[in-house]
Amino acid sequence: MAVKYSTALAGSAALLGAVLCTMPFLGSTSIHFGRAFAGISPDKEIFLYARLPRVLLSGIAGGGLAVAGVLFQALVRDALATPFTLGISSGSALGAVMAICFGWSAATSFPVVWMAAFAGASVTVLLVMWLAAVGRRMSSFTLLLSGVTINSICLALILFLHYLANFGQSFAIVRWLVGGIDTVEYSTLAWLAAVMAPAVFYVCLRGRDWNLLSVGEDWAAARGVSVSRLILTGYLLGSLITGSVTALTGPIGFVGLIVPHALRTRLGADHRILLPCSFFVGAAFLAICDTIARIVIAPTEVPVGVITALIGGPFFIWLLRSKRKSLWL
Repeated sequence: MAVKYSTALAGSAALLGAVLCTMPFLGSTSIHFGRAFAGISPDKEIFLYARLPRVLLSGIAGGGLAVAGVLFQALVRDALATPFTLGISSGSALGAVMAICFGWSAATSFPVVWMAAFAGASVTVLLVMWLAAVGRRMSSFTLLLSGVTINSICLALILFLHYLANFGQSFAIVRWLVGGIDTVEYSTLAWLAAVMAPAVFYVCLRGRDWNLLSVGEDWAAARGVSVSRLILTGYLLGSLITGSVTALTGPIGFVGLIVPHALRTRLGADHRILLPCSFFVGAAFLAICDTIARIVIAPTEVPVGVITALIGGPFFIWLLRSKRKSLWL
């Protein structure tokens, strides 16, 4: 077990390291490694201020979404569950769309849209938790139903606001909803990492408890786990991770579905291995997808959400058919 854990963790970390060292040098304009580190223009500016922050953001976002996907799949005990299933991404998107449509303090600027998106995610979390709470218990089933309901309401409100928006607002809404990675300041990356690191670390630290919960609530309770507290903690941390990422990048789908399931087929369902490996592989996966989005029809860029959807859509269909076949066998 220890050897398997070390090998899987080292391999996934090495993959991420290779991706982070390679992707900043790929793009519509070629740059030279030596010139960039020697401070020679324009290689230095392209590397340090255009590509490296974008690759780092895609890595943090991809790793966070993958961990959130594993976490929510353990909470609802369904391999098809994602952060989008529970309405968090839709709530964040609704907040951003409201900011754009209502013109709050020049809302097309990045900080205001980000704050509105994060506020939308936070309100959604509180609302879903309030709907799911029955007395002092909170089950994964009621969380799932509440999340699906809120998700539908948020999507309906987004469509309504989009219908009322003018041309400029409509373009901004569509661009944000598609999901994309943009160049950001290093201070923004530091803030995002400071929020994500403790949450991801704590989720990975509780791997044994997620193993017990994924078997069943009664099974976990019989082995000393406070199920209601664990579900509440997991949902809050998963919402914090997803809301923080979505507020910066827009809703990027399928990362939390593709990466966990692909690793689960290779490593098994032990969350002590699955969670940290999902972070590294998810970070590498989204960084690669964003690089493809930058160069596939260069110099025009494709939103990375389109790339992940093109990969994730067929993958989801295959996964759904596999589950149906297993039910018949």
